[in-house]
Amino acid sequence: MKRTNKILLKGNEAVVYGALLAGCECYFGYPITPASEIAHTAARLFPKLGRIFIQAECEIASINMVLGASAAGRRAMTASSGLGISLKQEGVSYIAGSELPAVIIDVMRGGPGLGNIAPEQADYNQIVKGGGHGSYKCIVLAPGSVQEMCDLTVLAFDLADKYRTPVYVLTDGMIGQMMEKLELPEPKGRRPLPEWALNRECPKANCIASIYLDTGDLEKVNIRLNKKYDEIKKNEQRAEEYHMEDAEYAFVAYGISSRMARTAVDELRSEGMKIGLIRPQTLFPFPADALNRAVDRGVKEFFCVEMSNGQMIDDVKLSIECRRPVTLINRMGGNVPSVEEIIQAVKAKLGVK
Repeated sequence: MKRTNKILLKGNEAVVYGALLAGCECYFGYPITPASEIAHTAARLFPKLGRIFIQAECEIASINMVLGASAAGRRAMTASSGLGISLKQEGVSYIAGSELPAVIIDVMRGGPGLGNIAPEQADYNQIVKGGGHGSYKCIVLAPGSVQEMCDLTVLAFDLADKYRTPVYVLTDGMIGQMMEKLELPEPKGRRPLPEWALNRECPKANCIASIYLDTGDLEKVNIRLNKKYDEIKKNEQRAEEYHMEDAEYAFVAYGISSRMARTAVDELRSEGMKIGLIRPQTLFPFPADALNRAVDRGVKEFFCVEMSNGQMIDDVKLSIECRRPVTLINRMGGNVPSVEEIIQAVKAKLGVK
C-alpha cells in the first residue's frame, strides 16, 4: 500500500481517515465511549468531502441505515462499543442474510452490563461467533496499532465488497484512544455502483431480502453462505509472527494485549528463553495455519494473553486440535495485563525462577 502524508492521530480518528480513503460514502452512528471520536471525526470530515454523515436516534436506527445505503450500492459504515453493538445485532444478521457489504467498528470497553469505559476484549464471542440470530459469520479484523486502525479499515471495505458480507474491525479502548504516527495510504476514490445494487431508474431490476419462507429455499441460502465462509477461511487468514522461527513457546494475543506480549517476548529472550508471538490480524477467519506451522516447528506450549475471561483461547485450542497445552494469562474489568504479570505467569507455569 503506497504511503503519502504522515499525521499524528488517535486510533479512533485513524478509522475515519481509512474509511474516507477507501471511498466510504456514508457514516451512520451514535456516539459511545470509548468510540466517540469516530463519530466526532466523521461528523467533521464526511460533510467536508461531500459524504453523508447522520447521527441516528439510536444504534438500532444506525445499523438499519447502513443496510439501506448498502442495498443502494453505497459503501457504508457504523461504529460503537459493546453495548451499542448488542443493539445492532439484529440488523447485522439482516445484512449478512441479505449478502450486503458493510463495515462495523467495535471499540471494546469493560462489561458486562454498563461496565466501565476502560479497555477490554470481552466482545470476542459476540463478534467472532456471530452475535445475532441465524447461521452467519462476519469477517473480523483485529488492529494492533493506529496504523492498522487505518489500514485494516481500508481492507475491511475491500473484503466486504469481495464477499458481500459484513466486516468488523474489532479493537479495544486502548488502541482506539492511543495516539501514534499514521502514514496515510493513497485514496482509492469512490467505486462504481455494483451490478447487484438497487437501481432508482429500474427499482425492480434487483431484489434484496433475507426472508425465504420455503424451508428448502432458506437451506440453499445457508449452504451458499457457508461455502462463502469456507472460501474466506481458505483465503483470508492473516497473522503477524514475531520471533517464531526457533520458538519453543508462543504467545497468542491481539490488540493491546499483543503489544504487552511482544515486550514480554523481548525480555524473556534476553534471559535465554526461546519464545515468540503469533498476533492474529483476523479473528474470523482465525489464523489456524500460523498456529499449526508453529506446532510443526516444535512449539511446546501456547500462552493466550487476553483481556477477558478467556474467549479467544477456545479458538487457539480448536485450531491446533489440542495437540499442545494452551495456558490463559488474563485480566478483566478493563485492566491491561502488564509485561511483568505476563512474564511471571509464564515463569510460574514453566517452573522457571
